[in-house]
Amino acid sequence: MQGIKNIIFDLGGVILNINYKLTSEAFQELGVANFDELYSQFHGSDLFNGLETGHVAVEDFLLEMHKHVPSHITDDQIEAAWNAMLLDFPVQRLQLLQQLRQHYNLFLLSNTNAIHLAAFNKILETSRGIPSLATFFDKAYYSHQMGYRKPDKESYQMVLDENELNPGETLFIDDTLPNIEGAKAVGLQTIHLQAPKSILEIFRPANT
Repeated sequence: MQGIKNIIFDLGGVILNINYKLTSEAFQELGVANFDELYSQFHGSDLFNGLETGHVAVEDFLLEMHKHVPSHITDDQIEAAWNAMLLDFPVQRLQLLQQLRQHYNLFLLSNTNAIHLAAFNKILETSRGIPSLATFFDKAYYSHQMGYRKPDKESYQMVLDENELNPGETLFIDDTLPNIEGAKAVGLQTIHLQAPKSILEIFRPANT
């Protein structure tokens, strides 16, 4: 951490526990037998990318998903299935963020969407009494509000430029290798977080 003044965190798999399989299972229970195939197909299309960059509205996403579920399924059921992957915020990670913020400028950079943002903030409020994840950061950046998503270089550059950060003094932590490579391309220092390691192990001295 020598020379590091700023830390940019990814969200899912780094701060928030997630399990994509639970969303697959939830959609199967709604009657979508081929959700995994559909999910892969959508990732190759503009639907999910558009949702994550704010170019596809939530209403349009739901309309598309209604094409693949039985007619009696509601918007709320689709949203619940989509949110099933979002698990919990381990309290030790949140405590670590509070400790680190005393020594570093902290930022969040997450590929997410409006449905998930509302859902994980609700999880945080229900479980910890904290209404917004933004509380832990100098600023939180969400792809659907930015118009860019990792590993687009514009997403990292926006964080750097808006906060006048020197990339050589800024550490980026993510659990996805392409996102790490994108960060390196703009000069950021990086840590590729790989399970079962967590941010608690990375910052163990700061957590004691």
